[in-house]
Amino acid sequence: MPVLTVMVLTASCGYAAALHAAEIPQEELVGTWTSSAGTSLAFSEEHTFTGTGFDRVDAMADCERPETLSGGRWAFHVSPDGSGLAVPDEKATRGHELQLSFTEDPACTVWVYLYGYFGDAEHPSMCPTKDPDVGCPADGYLKREQAASRS
Repeated sequence: MPVLTVMVLTASCGYAAALHAAEIPQEELVGTWTSSAGTSLAFSEEHTFTGTGFDRVDAMADCERPETLSGGRWAFHVSPDGSGLAVPDEKATRGHELQLSFTEDPACTVWVYLYGYFGDAEHPSMCPTKDPDVGCPADGYLKREQAASRS
């Protein structure tokens, strides 16, 4: 019986992240995302990003000198052969996970999970995290800034 309990808890944790995953297309990712903690990320169509406040992101604690990081490349994580093993691929045009690779510290890569309330991709948020089931601190979620001209 104890083994069954452990399996149920493990499955429920993974299920929570999958339930709230938001798959978004590249055109919805492009733009600026900010957190109330003061982190900002601006994504371009060319798979580059710039940002500030990376020293405030818990998932970057293992990076050497996160306060000096300012940009790099991004890619959606996809499973190209359908095996379930996801890898970063700059040719992918949509996804619910990203990888950020920093120009200033190539050894520093960060996984970013895209969340939505029960998969709602209309108002997603993102969380740089080591584990999507753990999530971010309340002020660590980044939300997309809406352009004034967007209707």
